[in-house]
Amino acid sequence: MFKKVFPLSAILSLRFLGLFLVLPVISIFALELEGSTPLLVGIVVGGYALTQALFQVPFGTMSDKIGRKPTLLVGLLIFLAGSIICAYSSDIYTLMLGRFLQGAGAIGSVITAMISDLVEEEIRGKAMAIMGASIALSFALAMGLGPVLGAKFGIASLFILTAVFAVLAIILLFTKVPTPPKIKHIYHATAKTSDILKDPNLLNMIIVNAMQKGLMTIAFVLIPIILTSDTFSWQKSDLYMAYLPAMVFGLAAMGPAVIFGEKHNKPKEIFLFSIVLFIVSFLIMGLTTSSIFFIVGVVLFFIAFNMMEPLVQSMITKFAKVHQKGAALGISNSVAYFSTFIGGTSAGLFLGFSDRETIGVSVAAIAALWLLWTLKLQNPTKYSHIYLPQTSVDMDKLTNFEHKHIAEWYINDTEKLVIVKYTKDAIEEETLKAAISK
Repeated sequence: MFKKVFPLSAILSLRFLGLFLVLPVISIFALELEGSTPLLVGIVVGGYALTQALFQVPFGTMSDKIGRKPTLLVGLLIFLAGSIICAYSSDIYTLMLGRFLQGAGAIGSVITAMISDLVEEEIRGKAMAIMGASIALSFALAMGLGPVLGAKFGIASLFILTAVFAVLAIILLFTKVPTPPKIKHIYHATAKTSDILKDPNLLNMIIVNAMQKGLMTIAFVLIPIILTSDTFSWQKSDLYMAYLPAMVFGLAAMGPAVIFGEKHNKPKEIFLFSIVLFIVSFLIMGLTTSSIFFIVGVVLFFIAFNMMEPLVQSMITKFAKVHQKGAALGISNSVAYFSTFIGGTSAGLFLGFSDRETIGVSVAAIAALWLLWTLKLQNPTKYSHIYLPQTSVDMDKLTNFEHKHIAEWYINDTEKLVIVKYTKDAIEEETLKAAISK
């Protein structure tokens, strides 16, 4: 599993590392450019999330039609072009164009779908945890390196470094990433957005993903502003002292969360616990005047975020049919990026006329409503899979065999396997094999 997942996680991490590196200093750089205004600076900072939201669904759908690897290449080339434009921009509008292009290379849902293609569903949660941990590590490195490298070499060097990361990701794509199996869908079905949104399980996961990402950007707006305010009087170069311990604890919490959520099939309980931590963290960050307690609030936030992150993605791939995976992940990530954009914009807007105490309590109250809504969620049905040689299966019997405990079946055309997804507690494997074998 690791050999299949690591190259894909590395590609996504290189992209996010490039995006994260500039976050601590890009607003200062943008203000110095010709034609700059506070509004345009805000668009430059958050614009990448907006274009990522707009292009998640097209990229996910395109990957279902033309394949994962070609789609990844297109996304990485767009990201490379955007990074180069940003590096050599001399006015605010050119920088804005580069940032929009960086976000338009929206490959996150494609990589997640590719992992689900390559990894058996029973261990997919662990694969998602590896991907989530690699992104979290990229963020931790970026928060420590971005301000230091930007101060020493200038922000243009960060964009050039980002372009180098894009080239490395392309090299990894063609040297280390295995070609995913070609999946022949049952009845050659096509993914419809309406079908995905009508599925209550998928819709629930889309909402959970959106709430989580919205709270993330609210936190990233509030944390540096509060710590550098008169209340705490931190220097910008000291912010890593809050982020790094939070990321360490967050990464440490991810493994147990995946084990409990995946192995014991209790993702709902992990979601509920994480939301409680979100509530407590925002109350602490909004109300405390102690630096130590504020850092505790930051740590609790990252624990909650990292516990939830791999399970959300894994649940979406579990609830989606095989032909829906790319589109479902595309829709989910698109909504999440819109929420990212809205969360950050709203936090900045309310900071202009409200105090942190009010914002902290308000966000905690919204999270409390989210907690109440999550109480009605159901844990997913625990399915098992059988992988049968295509030559051993009577396709007529399989097509005609209707059983309410079979979720779906499909053909791996590359490996010549028939995969049947069924409820193990309701039907015996041998009974199922006998019913569909030649």
